[in-house]
Amino acid sequence: MISPPTDLVHRLRRHQQEHVLIGWDRMTAAERAHLVDQLAGVDLTELEQLYARRDEPHTALPPRDLIAPLTVEQPTDAAVAIGEEAMRNGEVAALVVAGGQGSRLGFDKPKGLFPIGPVSGATLFRIHAEKVMALGRRYGKPVPFLVMTSHATHADTVEYFEGEHYFGLMPEQVQFFQQGTMPALDLATGKLLLEKPGELFLSPNGHGGTLTALTDTGLLPELKAAGVKHVFYFQVDNPLVHVCDPAFVGRHIETRAEVSSKVVFKDDPAEKVGILAEIDRRCGIIEYSDMPAEMNEERTADGTLAFRAGNPAIHCFSVEFLERVTTGVDRLAYHVARKKVEHYDPATGETITSESVNALKFELFVFDALPLADRWLAVQTTREDEFAPLKNATGNDSIDSCRRLMTDRARRWLASAGVAVADGVAVEIAPSFALDAAELADKLPPGLVVDEPMYLS
Repeated sequence: MISPPTDLVHRLRRHQQEHVLIGWDRMTAAERAHLVDQLAGVDLTELEQLYARRDEPHTALPPRDLIAPLTVEQPTDAAVAIGEEAMRNGEVAALVVAGGQGSRLGFDKPKGLFPIGPVSGATLFRIHAEKVMALGRRYGKPVPFLVMTSHATHADTVEYFEGEHYFGLMPEQVQFFQQGTMPALDLATGKLLLEKPGELFLSPNGHGGTLTALTDTGLLPELKAAGVKHVFYFQVDNPLVHVCDPAFVGRHIETRAEVSSKVVFKDDPAEKVGILAEIDRRCGIIEYSDMPAEMNEERTADGTLAFRAGNPAIHCFSVEFLERVTTGVDRLAYHVARKKVEHYDPATGETITSESVNALKFELFVFDALPLADRWLAVQTTREDEFAPLKNATGNDSIDSCRRLMTDRARRWLASAGVAVADGVAVEIAPSFALDAAELADKLPPGLVVDEPMYLS
């Protein structure tokens, strides 16, 4: 009989988790090695502490007099020169969060591979990668492109970039790193759950895991050593985002902000979007599900919503701040979530499907980093220019609405250059052709008329 490593047995026994080794002698050598590798990455002491907190109430908002609307700046071009200088010096990296699958779109691949271009069918990854490529061309310095994947999306994402020759980027310019995972625990006992024999049940550790993964993979120290001082953060499902916007980055640098956020003003109280607010003299985000009804409806003297600073998940972090919130006492804290989890029971050899909540999962939230900042900045952007989230197959934030917003912005850019576009005609502008309306105007021939679908690339 083959026995598991003695030190592993002792470690698991100390934490009453030795059940995961049941059936060890029936596992293949590869399965044993995989389980040992999984367990090596699990902090069992941390899991015990999280389990002990399972009945703690959800953190409530402070009293109303400690919550105020966040001061939001209007965008200006005053700081563009500062942002452009940082780009020329290689001080800004672009980070795209791309750990999700396209399941809600009826798409069985990573969402970044979804063909969203209204004329070209260009994928989300292509659109963003071309922006990064064009930024390097404009400022004469390659922009590090950090692509956060997950266990579910990593292999397909890397294969896609390789097959497309990195969309004109240098291979060493693109850094893939995986979001962390956390084991699930049995709600009643605190025992580690298994997905199958010799396989822990692991799930992504939340969007905040993007930040901690930068440190845990060693990528953040590498960026710092290479002279990167700021990380521009955005999500893969927003094709309109102005990656490394020099006015935004410049203002972030000028104000010495540790974290800066773009804001889209909310007009409808019913819109399901997190709101940036000043909470106990700190910048924070109130999830729409946590927003009290009276605050959600509150209006100012001119009739606008008092709490309207919607979060489109576009941020700029200083590298020093990221170091602080991903290490030591300021490291982001896990949230505990109660879930239904189908899992394997090693004692019976059966798969257990529960009709009620039976497990605990643990997640980090990226917006938990905001209150840790001593200096912050919020700058308005607009939906029309920079927010076309692709979340659903139909309805709000859908494939059709995203393509419509992409076409509408392209039409506005063309109109500002004096180009007539026939009604109802789809147009698309590749970032490799023009990053903004001014660059587009410089490249168009005089007298251009668009009366059929056009893709400028």
